[in-house]
Amino acid sequence: MSRFACGIEYDGGAYRGWQRQLGSRTVQGVVEGALTQIASVPVSIVGAGRTDAGVHALGQVAHFDSPVVRSERQWLLGANSMLPEDVALTWVKSVPTDFHARYSALWRRYQYQVFSRSARSPLRRQRALWTHDVLAPATMTAAASYLLGEHDFSAFRAAACQSKSSTRNLMGIKIARRQTGLLIEVTANAFLHHMVRNIVGTLLVIGRGERPPQWCGQLLLNRDRTQSGATAPAHGLRLDHVAYPAEYGLP
Repeated sequence: MSRFACGIEYDGGAYRGWQRQLGSRTVQGVVEGALTQIASVPVSIVGAGRTDAGVHALGQVAHFDSPVVRSERQWLLGANSMLPEDVALTWVKSVPTDFHARYSALWRRYQYQVFSRSARSPLRRQRALWTHDVLAPATMTAAASYLLGEHDFSAFRAAACQSKSSTRNLMGIKIARRQTGLLIEVTANAFLHHMVRNIVGTLLVIGRGERPPQWCGQLLLNRDRTQSGATAPAHGLRLDHVAYPAEYGLP
């Protein structure tokens, strides 16, 4: 039995999220279907993160095991020939059997795009949150600093979150002004369900001047999801990168 890791890029707009669900079209489901056709035996994959319905990925990582002999190139080209246009493998690499796409990861990075102008953008409607509000990125950055480090993020987790622990190490938040809006980049060892979208929703409240930056710190202490900002829409979010120990030699 050989183990392979692969990078996956996808537009999540047409899918009910990453995770396989009976009766629903998911990213995991279509990738497994393509790999199964190449292997001629059932192939299951394990992803680094379970993105929600409508969330995109530039750097999702997964692993799979197969008893059949195929080269990295055969897996890559064969699977991509079977996949729909909105999903593609970007690389495939043979890895040791101790590699695990989820548990071997050191950190994950998500990016959230905010498009800001008075008129909506038809071309960006599935890639960014549109707002006509004037946002203050410096104020949002000051607020984000309260979230850095290891904390209980109960105030930013979904009610349906199944994680046993709400403690996460938030390693970085960058809020960069772009010509057409803002790019919010969040890096952590792992994330809770809706954590990034809830953080973004809270930062937008502060960016509009409705709350002071210190509110973020108070939310962490209160640990009450009902007091923080609304969940930002899924279509502005993408899984940008997953990092692993150098010993695995992944792209």
